Amino acid sequence: MFTKVRTVAVGLAVLATAVSLFVLALAVWLPNDDDLAGQLSTRAEDALGVKVSVGSVHWSLFPKPVVTINDFRTQQAHPVVIGKLRVYPSLTMLLHRKLVLDRVEVEDSTVPRNSLHALRVKAGVANQYSQAGLPLAHVAFRNITWISYSGIATTYDGDIDFDAQWRPRYAQVRRPGVTPPFTLTLTRDAEEDRWQMRILVGGGTADGKFVLKTAEDGAMHLTGHLAPRDVEVASGVSAFNRRSPVSGKASGETDVSAEGKTVGELTRSLHTRTQFTVSSAIFLRFDLDKAIRTFGKEHEGQTPLQELTGQLDTQNGPEGMRVTGTDIRGRAGKFTATGKGTVYHGQIEATANVDLVEGAVGVPVTLSGSVHKPKVSVPPGVVAGAAIGTVVLPVIGTAIGARIGGAVGKLFNGGAQKSRSQQKETVPK
Repeated sequence: MFTKVRTVAVGLAVLATAVSLFVLALAVWLPNDDDLAGQLSTRAEDALGVKVSVGSVHWSLFPKPVVTINDFRTQQAHPVVIGKLRVYPSLTMLLHRKLVLDRVEVEDSTVPRNSLHALRVKAGVANQYSQAGLPLAHVAFRNITWISYSGIATTYDGDIDFDAQWRPRYAQVRRPGVTPPFTLTLTRDAEEDRWQMRILVGGGTADGKFVLKTAEDGAMHLTGHLAPRDVEVASGVSAFNRRSPVSGKASGETDVSAEGKTVGELTRSLHTRTQFTVSSAIFLRFDLDKAIRTFGKEHEGQTPLQELTGQLDTQNGPEGMRVTGTDIRGRAGKFTATGKGTVYHGQIEATANVDLVEGAVGVPVTLSGSVHKPKVSVPPGVVAGAAIGTVVLPVIGTAIGARIGGAVGKLFNGGAQKSRSQQKETVPK
C-alpha cells in the first residue's frame, strides 16, 4: 500500500515539474505584451497594405489561452476599427504548429464598406502555421456597425459555428434594438453544402433553402429560394435604417444566385429576384391624385392602393446595391398605373403610365432625383391637353385631353427640340 502511495506521489511530482517547466518554456518562448503588439502591427500592415495602430495587446494562458487586442484601427480616412478582439487558440494544436482557434469574440467595432474594400489583403497571412481542417470553431460578434457604400450605418450582433473548410454549421445574425425584431438563422443540412434559412423581419417571415456547388477550379455557385410572407414593408426596411416609399404587407417568391471563388466574391455578385404582392399598400410620400391634378407641381401626401404587384431585382456590385423594379402594377381609386424604375446610390429613375377611367387613356409620369425628394414631371404636351380637357369636361375631358395632348406633344417635338423655357410657354395658365 505504501509503495503504491509513494508511486502516485512521485508521479504527481513529476507531472508538477513537467507543468512548471512547460510554463517556464512558454514564458521564454512567447513575447511580452508590448512585443506582441509590435509584431501584430507589423504583420497587419504587411497583410492589409495600410498602416495600422494597436491600442494594446495582452495574452494569458490561464484559465485558458487568450490574446486580447484593444483598439485596432487602420490608418484610413474612415478607418476600420475593432474595439475589442479576443482570440482563443487551441494550445494543443499550437504545439503541433497548427493554427486552430477555438473561439473569436469581436466587440464594439466599425466597418466602413468602402474602407474595407480598399484594403489589399494578402493570402497566407498565417503561413508560419499549417492550417488544420477546422481552423476556427466559433465566432461571436456584438455591436458591429457596418457602414454601406452610401454611408448608412447598421449595427449587428451574431454567432457562427463553423465546420471544416469554413462551412457554417449554424449562424444567427440579429439587429439589436429593432422592433419588430430582425433575425436571420442559418442551419446546415448534415455534412452537405445545403442550408435552411429562416428570417424574421417586419413582423413576417422569409423561409427557404440554399445550395452551394464548388467546381474543380474552386469556383463556387450559390443558388437559393426564399418565400417571404406577410412582411410589413415599411418596418422591414426601417430595420436597416432606410425609408420605404410603400407600406403594407408583402408576400412573394425570391430566387437568389451568386458566383465567385471567395466568400467576398460571392457577396459582391449576389443577385435576388422577387415576385411580390403587397396588400393594403400605401404610397407614403406621394399623392398620385394631386400630382395628376397639378400636372406634377405638387405631390406631397399619400396614395392608398387597392393592389400593388411587380418584380424587384437587387444586384450587389463594386459600388453597392442596385435595385430595379419592373412590371410594377398598382390600382388606386379611379387610377391604375404600370411602371418601372431603378434606385442606385440614393437616386431614383422611374417612369409610370397612369390610366384614368379604368384604363381608357393614359398619362405618362416620370420620377427622378433623390429618393428622399424626387422630382415629378409630366410631358408639356400632355399638360396642355389635360388642361384643355379640364375646361371641357372634368375627369373624362382631362383624360381624353391628356391622351390627345400627349400625341400632339410628340408630333411637335418630332422636329427641332424646343428649349425648356419655350416648352413652358406652351402650358396654358
